[in-house]
Amino acid sequence: MDSAGNRADRERREHLLAALETVKLSLSDVRFVTQRILSKYGLAPAHVDALADLIVAAERDECASHGVYRLAGLVRTIKSGKLNLAAEPSVQIDETSIIRVDAQLGFSPLAFKMGQIALAQKAKTHGLAAMAINRCFHFTALWPEVEALAEDGLVSLSLTPSHSWVAPAGGTAPLLGTNPFAFGWPRPNKEPYVFDFATSVVAGGEVELHRQRNHPIPVGWAIDPEGKPTQSAASAMIGTLLTFGGHKGSALSTMIELMAGPLIGDLMSTESLTYDNGVGAAPCHGELVLALSPDVFLGHKKREYFESAERLFSLILAQGARLPSQRRFQARLRSVSDGVTITRIQHDILTDLLEA
Repeated sequence: MDSAGNRADRERREHLLAALETVKLSLSDVRFVTQRILSKYGLAPAHVDALADLIVAAERDECASHGVYRLAGLVRTIKSGKLNLAAEPSVQIDETSIIRVDAQLGFSPLAFKMGQIALAQKAKTHGLAAMAINRCFHFTALWPEVEALAEDGLVSLSLTPSHSWVAPAGGTAPLLGTNPFAFGWPRPNKEPYVFDFATSVVAGGEVELHRQRNHPIPVGWAIDPEGKPTQSAASAMIGTLLTFGGHKGSALSTMIELMAGPLIGDLMSTESLTYDNGVGAAPCHGELVLALSPDVFLGHKKREYFESAERLFSLILAQGARLPSQRRFQARLRSVSDGVTITRIQHDILTDLLEA
């Protein structure tokens, strides 16, 4: 058996090795590096700022798969020649409760930001409103969007396809996107109830992070190009991701394809991948955001029914379970004061992007 001294030496070595494999950054460092890289490659300032907000938020909340890891893909999209670097999204408002935003082949975050106020106003007037964002290169986790709407007192749901990287239940070839959806519920004087997850078992970014770190992936995340289960992240990247929950996740993913594709007059995941034509850009398609006003739905009964919602949350916590995004909100407190940690691999990638 190890002596206490041997264990201490081993733990110290492991700590030193881990320190060599990671780099500490402040949130202001993350913003500075993000802005420098995106500006260097010619992206317009309004898009730079919108993307920087999201990347900082992802690192702040310890969501590494949507943080600085994404910068290499953003640069690849910028260099693809398909992106409109100076796109100015146009917002169409009419007598209906639907806001239509044409992203003009720019990145999605600025398009959402430009339509957000009108969406909220329509929801507060009619009780229910929708925003269809078309022709956008999609980059964002969806939770910042529904969280922002929750802070405005609205319940919301956001849906988007991606590239066809995911096999339907029972299939072996990519047909569906990772197809994330997010939900936000406002809570008086508390962080909102928010969840955001892909309908694939895991987002593609998580597989790529495992590949970079030379870590195996769990069984059930993906199949290899021959349709066999794999724990190799590299094989998964050229194979096919799987939906969560078998046929249930597959059905939800198909629903998102339809609602955030044909329903709003935009591309589905297979069509987005065809449009990409092998250049490796971010998915180009649409996004559907629904916003609901509790004030209009409930009127003077809002307080009563929101108290019943709080009882549900309390009962969940009383069982020792946690609420979605609870981990993110805890991470947020740490990161604001202590900064964030990225891998040495990611640091080297950022350095290469800055020096190229």
